Formats: sequence, C-alpha cells, structure tokens
Amino acid sequence: MASTTANFNLNEVLKALSISEKNAGTSTGSKTYDKGEVFESISPVDGKTIAQVTTTTSEEYNTVLQTATKAFKTWRKMPAPQRGEIVRQFNEELRRLKEPLGKLVSYEMGKSYQEGLGEVQEMIDICDFAVGLSRQLHGLTMHSERPGHRMYEQYHPLGIVGIISAFNFPVAVWAWNTALAWVCGDVTVWKPSEKTPLTGVACQHIAARIFKKNDLPEGISNLISGDYHVGEMMTGDSQIALISATGSINMGKKVAAVVGERLGKTLLELGGNNAIIVTPDADLKMTVIGAVFGAVGTAGQRCTSTRRLIVHESRYDQVKNALVEAYKQLRIGDPLDETNHVGPLIDKEAVKNYQVALEEVVKEGGNIIVEGSVLKGEGYESGCYVKPAIVEASNDYEIVQHETFAPILYLLKYSGNVENALDLQNGVKQGLSSAIMTNNLREAEHFLSVEGSDCGIANVNIGTSGAEIGGAFGGEKETGGGRESGSDAWKIYMRRQTNTINYTTELPLAQGIKFDL
Repeated sequence: MASTTANFNLNEVLKALSISEKNAGTSTGSKTYDKGEVFESISPVDGKTIAQVTTTTSEEYNTVLQTATKAFKTWRKMPAPQRGEIVRQFNEELRRLKEPLGKLVSYEMGKSYQEGLGEVQEMIDICDFAVGLSRQLHGLTMHSERPGHRMYEQYHPLGIVGIISAFNFPVAVWAWNTALAWVCGDVTVWKPSEKTPLTGVACQHIAARIFKKNDLPEGISNLISGDYHVGEMMTGDSQIALISATGSINMGKKVAAVVGERLGKTLLELGGNNAIIVTPDADLKMTVIGAVFGAVGTAGQRCTSTRRLIVHESRYDQVKNALVEAYKQLRIGDPLDETNHVGPLIDKEAVKNYQVALEEVVKEGGNIIVEGSVLKGEGYESGCYVKPAIVEASNDYEIVQHETFAPILYLLKYSGNVENALDLQNGVKQGLSSAIMTNNLREAEHFLSVEGSDCGIANVNIGTSGAEIGGAFGGEKETGGGRESGSDAWKIYMRRQTNTINYTTELPLAQGIKFDL
C-alpha cells in the first residue's frame, strides 16, 4: 500500500485554466471582488496550501445580488434554444480544459485523477443534456370545460437560483444545477465548499469568458465564497427563488427551516447510508467489484458510497473472505498517480470522524476484520490518508445508523428471504442509493417494487455508487427528496403557469353562475 509521487505541476494547471494561486472568491462574471478576509485551500494530497481565496463580504454579496437581478431581466428574454447555444459553448471549453480541470479537482479534493476526469465528464454530459433540453421545455395543452376556450400550461424561469455545493463533487454538482438553470432562463449564485474553493474559481472563470464572448451582461453566473456564514446570507434572502444545497443532513435541516420560513423553494441532496443486498443467487465477482468500488472509491466520500453490505448467511463467509483478499490489493496514496486506488480524506477533521466511528462500532460489539488506521511516513505527510476498513456489525448499532464519510464498510448478515434483507436496508433514516446482487428475477423485481427499496436510486447487479446523467438523481427520507440532473428535474428550476384563453364573444362563468350586466 505504498504511495508514489505523481508528475504534477500546479502552476502549469493553473496557467492552463487562466487562474492564479491568489484569487478573489467573489465574482459577477469577469468582475471580481476581494475585500473580504483571506482563507486558504489546503490540498489533502500533500498538505500544502494551494490557493488563497477571499470571503464574500455582506457588501459584496449585495452587489452580486443586484447584478444577478439585473442580468436576469435580459437573460430570461433570450429564447431557450439561444441559451442552449451558450451552454454548448461552455461545454466546448470544458472539453478543451478537461485534463487540467480534472487534475485540479483531484489535487484540491483528493479523489483519484480518473475520478477527477470523470467528474469533468459529468459536467460535459449534463451540458449535452441541457442543450437538447433547451428545445423541449414544454407544457401541456388540455381541453376546457367551457366552449370556445383553450387551456395550457407553460413554464417560466424562477429568477435567481442559489447553489451550495459540497467538497466531494466540487464541480459536477454545480454543473448539474447550473446547466439546467441556465437553459431554463435562470441566473445562478454559487457558493462552493470552503474546502475546495479553487475549483469553483476555475469554473467561474470559464463561464465568464463564454458570457463575455457573447456580449452578455455580468451576473448570469456568479460566485461567492466562504463558510456557512456566507451560506446563511443566501438561505435567508427572499431574492433567491430556489436554494439547491448538497451536504449533510444537519445542514439540510437548517437550510430547509430558514428557506421554508420565507416560503422559498429548496432542492436538497443530503446524506446516504447506502446498502447492497447480496442474495444466494448473486454473482460473486460482480458483488466484490461493486462492493469494493462502492466502499473505497473517493475514499468513501461519495453520498452514494456503499456503507452496508447485507449478505445472506449462505454466502456470508464466501463474500467476507473474498472482500478481505480484495482489500489486500488496494493501493493507497497520491491520487494523481493512476496506479493508486484510494486517495486521502478531505482533511484531518474527516480523519478524526473515521477514527471515532471505528472506536464506536467496536464499543457496540462490532468485529473488525480488515483493520483501519491512519497512514504515516513518506507520501502520507498530509495526515489525511487512512486504510479502508471492514467491520462485522449489526444494523441496529447507533454508529451504523449514521453516515460516516470515510471508507468503512459494515458487513451485515441476513437469513430467510429477501424481505428480511429489505427490512435491514430500509431500516435507516436515509434513502439515497441501494442495490441488489442477484440472478433471481423474482428477487430483482421485488427489490424494485413498491414493497422493495425505499431509496431514490435502486440498482440491480451494479453497486450503489455513481449515476447516469439521463436519470434524475436524489433520494427520499432524510436524504431530502430533491432530484437533480436528468429526466424532468428541469421543472424545479421553473415556475408553472396555467393559461386559459377565451376566443369567443361570451364570458361563461364557472359552475354555470349567472352574472349578467
């Protein structure tokens, strides 16, 4: 599990992205502001400070909102297909800059370079989706009960969409929201995670160049930066029609309460406690691949990471032994070295949460079968590298009921039929992603039925981790209920209006009421 240093030059990456290590964190497009306090972005790869970014002040925030409000009045009048053309140009820039942006994502966040490239590819894919969508923002036409009348529904842009994103997907989640919001005619204000601000600055610079090239006003794409105090300015602001927030359940509950108080709209993507059910008819090779990637990919810091593996007693020892052997092959180290499988956790606070979780599960009676630890020595100087762990546990353990954002896999045993496994899977407060490994058609269909998985995502013979752009992404229960990305997720970024047109010379009233003058 050694680490090797990858050939990576931060200055070259920043030059390719046309940014520097000292960047204002507030922007209304090409205009930037830097009056706030400076905070640092520290890479978990090597513990080095890679950027200094300024916190958005209240005065700067007000400037951003005023500029965004003004820009919306112009942007909303542009026909949707023309807005789609702007997104297409943005997409072309992402394709051109995929490699340097992917490297920056990897270095600032700590995910593998392959995953960094994959995240930028998600941005490209959602832009493709949005461009096509720009010609399909359709409503319904229905028959009126009144003669000589026509009824239809149409959708209008909301206005300003506020986006609060998390560190684990520092650019993709912003793009999921932004690409759809833009083609819908909205303008955006984005607060990236304070743990990954430089990737946010890079994306804002890319977008600003496209809007400037097309002689569009400042304020269609806006960036603000800082910790939760800056986020609070957004959530309490009635000028922002929709708050799309990705993060912890705790954060989501606070956002929902504040935005709900002003009767605003929210789109919440919160925690997951995702499980794979392994039935007697499961394919062992597929099970191990899906479980290992789901548990250790992005060092267990995906909202869709596999936290629980629920295995039928008849296959339990076989699956357990195969997992132990697979974990011996994991290489942990510099994520920019493509021979490594697992990079660092985001920071030392995350490392502490990992350690506490392992201590708690042992106190509750858990049996560690693949020991976890914090790695030290050459290549691990940042103090953020940990060994993925596997623990035999019970679903009712307090720590198992909660999401730990780290590579800890809880191994659970079930007996009897698949209904018993579903009781365990559904027996948590979160409801994001789920999967079943089986070659039994009846089990697969039951898992997908109304009596099956209660999650927003339910997969058969693939793991819990990851999703495709074409399907709406999100979960139920304390995951928040929001849906981003594909399908009809665009509707959350628009307001629906019912229109009735009377093309006669009479005015019949509803329910036959007479009111003659």
